[in-house]
Amino acid sequence: MLTVNELKFDEKGLIPAIVVDANTKEVLTLAYMNRESLEISMKEGTTCFWSRSRKELWRKGETSGNKQHIVEIIADCDRDALTVLVNKDGPACHLGNESCFVDPVYISEDQHAFSIKGLMKLIEGRKIEKTEGSYTTYLFEKGLDKILKKVGEESTEVIIAGKAEDKKETVYEIADLIYHVLVLMVQMGISYDDVITELASRHVIDHKVKQEKMTK
Repeated sequence: MLTVNELKFDEKGLIPAIVVDANTKEVLTLAYMNRESLEISMKEGTTCFWSRSRKELWRKGETSGNKQHIVEIIADCDRDALTVLVNKDGPACHLGNESCFVDPVYISEDQHAFSIKGLMKLIEGRKIEKTEGSYTTYLFEKGLDKILKKVGEESTEVIIAGKAEDKKETVYEIADLIYHVLVLMVQMGISYDDVITELASRHVIDHKVKQEKMTK
């Protein structure tokens, strides 16, 4: 493990710190640390940066309450930049966004990757815009009971396909189930991060249980 003395700070005594959500791996912000703020971050377990505009130390969440609890700090191969993995208490951006990186500059139609978050944004758009002829909009118009009915139906289809040990059909039905669960999440105001945070908390519990069993 590296020490602070092995890191390379620039001529102003700063090192860039890329803050990343430890659960979702979403890039939250780019900030800067000096030796003192880095040492404070490691001692207190929450991010502390150097404000280049105010020329002073800046503890994230000191006024907003949106603290970032550090999971791990990793240096790059040249040791002149850091990645800081965190669990956050609230939005990372001062504008209220989960991440500071929200404005696309370029998107490739060929290379743009599919993501669950991207699909959720599409579903959210269908709820707001009420696109005519959209099945997703139709579900929102019918309401919660219809959405829950579809989740139940697709769950049954997954069970039937799984019981038949039909891998291709099971994959197809799981995709249908996930889609309808995402619609339910949007309907109920449940975010992707809410679910990831819950899963992460269960991982910690499961890890502790395994450790307890190993010590007995």
